[in-house]
Amino acid sequence: MIAAVLYGKEHLQIEEVAVPEIEPGDVLVRVQAALTCGTDVKVFRRGYHARMIVPPALFGHELAGDIVAVGENVRGFRVGQRVVAANSAPCMECFYCKRGNENLCEDLLFNNGAYAEYIRIPARIVERNMYEMPAHVSYQDAALVEPLACVLRGLDETRIQSGDNVAVIGLGPIGLMFVRLAKAYGARVIAIGRRKTQLDRAAKMGADELLISSETDETVRRVRDLTNGCGADIAIEAVGHPDVWETAVRLLRRGGTVNFFGGCPNDSRISLDTALLHYSEITCKASFHHTPAHIRKALDFVRRGVISSRDFVNRVEPLTNLLEVMRHLMSHNGHMKTAIIP
Repeated sequence: MIAAVLYGKEHLQIEEVAVPEIEPGDVLVRVQAALTCGTDVKVFRRGYHARMIVPPALFGHELAGDIVAVGENVRGFRVGQRVVAANSAPCMECFYCKRGNENLCEDLLFNNGAYAEYIRIPARIVERNMYEMPAHVSYQDAALVEPLACVLRGLDETRIQSGDNVAVIGLGPIGLMFVRLAKAYGARVIAIGRRKTQLDRAAKMGADELLISSETDETVRRVRDLTNGCGADIAIEAVGHPDVWETAVRLLRRGGTVNFFGGCPNDSRISLDTALLHYSEITCKASFHHTPAHIRKALDFVRRGVISSRDFVNRVEPLTNLLEVMRHLMSHNGHMKTAIIP
């Protein structure tokens, strides 16, 4: 089969490799759509991901496709089914899994290889984090489930409520998912981005207020002006930059919650005003990854049409063009998703 193999920093090759062999509990899926992701772009730029992928390795993790082979021990799935498989599955036995923190599992099993004609789905993911697609859901829509699950978990961690003022900083695909889902929860959304095109997309997602990013004090003032002088109930950082983490805290009202969703480069540090945190009772949260429950919840949002690939995918490319796509995304920060069709 043809597949994308990551060898290191910006070293990606499209080449012929063997179709994966499956074990008794595995399934083999023919990939019908794989979506690009900001994490994939970071991995391409850096050449690795400490937890998810160590080169040389097959690449990509947002996918949907058709089952073409099942292991002899597989139950509940059959050849021909349209499925979406998450990129991980927890052990359900460790300290964290037993406390409902499956995303922090001590033996979290990751799976890569979506940028390929076929992908092996290991037994643990088959058992705990792979699902049949509803008949009316497209492959591209279903492939959104993995990032959507991460966003849903982020919102759940903030304990969002209807009527909350939610400030979202960063309007790439993840930030726009936060905008759309916060609206689905009944929140009033203030979208903060660097370019008019980003704000236009946020408006289509339902954002109530649109702000061009500016100097921190000015951004804080404008958010307060939009919230009766109080500040946002919730601030979502969807950029992954230390300076923006610090700005997000300052957008909050007393008793507000910030979610540091965007992952910063390794060894990053931030400075926070301890008096502000203490006397304003600020809650700081950070969200990593997803759980099987959030994958199921995300699939339900897609099933109901709350989220559609039409809003997030603006290019379709063959697998052979993946290197060009990655270079383009690396030089166009915040660009929308590309659907790779093997």
